[in-house]
Amino acid sequence: MSSCGFRRNSSASHRGRIVASSCRRKNRQAVHNIQQGEPMHNVKLYAAALWCAALIAPALMPSLAQAQTQAPTQTKARIVMHAPLRVLDPILTPAYITRNHGYLIYDTLFAMDAHSRPQPEMVDTWKVSDDKLTYTFTLRAGLKFHDGAPVTADDVVASLQRWEAVDIVGRRLKAATDTLTASDANTFVLKLKQPFGLVLDALARQSSVVPFIMPKRIAQTPPTTAITEYIGSGPYKFVAADFQPGVKATYVKFTDYVPRKEPASGFAGGKVATLDRIELVNISDAQTAVNALRNGEIDFVEDVPPDLMPQLQDAKGITLKSFGKNSMMFTLRMNWLQPPFNNPKVRQAALAALNQSDFLEAQIGDAKVYQLCGAVLSCVSPYASEEGAIQIKAPDLKHAKQLLKDSGYKGEKVVILHATDLPIFTNIAPVTAEALRSIGMNVEVQSMDFTTLLARRTKKDPVEQGGWSIFQSNMTSLELMSPVGNPNLDGGGEKGYPGWTRDEVMEDLCNRFAATSDEAERKQLALEIQRRSYAQVMFVPLGGYSKFKGYDAKFANMVDAPVPLFWSK
Repeated sequence: MSSCGFRRNSSASHRGRIVASSCRRKNRQAVHNIQQGEPMHNVKLYAAALWCAALIAPALMPSLAQAQTQAPTQTKARIVMHAPLRVLDPILTPAYITRNHGYLIYDTLFAMDAHSRPQPEMVDTWKVSDDKLTYTFTLRAGLKFHDGAPVTADDVVASLQRWEAVDIVGRRLKAATDTLTASDANTFVLKLKQPFGLVLDALARQSSVVPFIMPKRIAQTPPTTAITEYIGSGPYKFVAADFQPGVKATYVKFTDYVPRKEPASGFAGGKVATLDRIELVNISDAQTAVNALRNGEIDFVEDVPPDLMPQLQDAKGITLKSFGKNSMMFTLRMNWLQPPFNNPKVRQAALAALNQSDFLEAQIGDAKVYQLCGAVLSCVSPYASEEGAIQIKAPDLKHAKQLLKDSGYKGEKVVILHATDLPIFTNIAPVTAEALRSIGMNVEVQSMDFTTLLARRTKKDPVEQGGWSIFQSNMTSLELMSPVGNPNLDGGGEKGYPGWTRDEVMEDLCNRFAATSDEAERKQLALEIQRRSYAQVMFVPLGGYSKFKGYDAKFANMVDAPVPLFWSK
């Protein structure tokens, strides 16, 4: 068929060249006559010239149409994320900017829909044994990596094993697992040694760390070592040659990607890529990013600060939209390995000195955008409780000072890590420092960029040797809603989330929550987890707020989700 079309187009082009040659002779004669001063009454000659002009165009049309088919208009979008992209391995780091990069190029076995229900994504069918201890999964036909290789069950097993080594949900699933094997190229089997009621939820984990699927040869990289190839099977391909760490990252549509037939819903459903090229560019100054969006130089800004939102509310062609009510929460994490916060009484004194309103007013400022919330599972969780959350009220500093005195605090230095390059963290650490100093603690705030903070918080050394006492973050409610996935409730100690909270009671509560499928039992366990978290000061919730994105018409039909996803709904 294609060869016939080629001959037809070639023949048409050949006729066009013959006609054009004849017409050029007639036109040259007409021009010569005009130059000689001959009046334009030679009707036959000039009529022939006009006839040629009319004839050439349709004769050449097939060639023009073919050229248009070969060079369609490319849709390009320039995006400013909340932070510069430097680390590309989404298993190595829980940083949200790396997670966002991961969603562009990788795919997942399951995904949560808009109603927080796990739905199949790369998986076609699955079955569960009657005793709920054996899960058999079959992959969708035709799945392909960006290098052209088919996605196999071996790739899945290797990817899940790497993920399980670092993620809190993955570690809990691994602890309940007997075997995870590939039974053939398209089928893998998970056999449990004990009940785990959240298998599909675990495989559909939405935020850091997401169980993205990679080729086996890449997934076999130790989880503490950065991968050096960035090949997934998702809707976009990463252009490694264009990458400038912290400056620019480029992605192009993966034309062999076959979306699911279901409409997009949350993280689930068909991922239809409508953009041909995406460029992530770093603009560290929020005002400059907003100006660029208004001027058409940028198409999407992930994080619009509350004080700049009025500039976009009435801007022509720009949409300002929330990622969801109270989609984020500020958190404070203490280092349990080193003095003074290895002492639970000192942790209690610090908690008693903090006031959520101070943080939210200093950093957000607009009461319509933030919410006081003392729930360790976030206030959008179906298991939310605020029992024990004294920081949502005005602090009793006299009581806090007495707690600190009774703790035996000896004036040990408290080092607070402060990220200064991201606007969303600008005022958080200073508020903490002032509160702790007000009750007599020896505080030092150390400023750095966010990437350095992420590396620094992994150090377990004393503060005199580069260690730390407190770091603060903003976390998506997606990570906080369930006790199983909330990293702040990890009681596993040094193998867990920075802060290295060790608490066997909390571990038992979370494991029981994961094992049961009874909703009433889960609610009771969630309440016990809330109480235990505040008794031990696993972390301090500092309040919820809504995060807003700004974008132009290129993103008008993009799916709504609590994180930036760049496919159509």
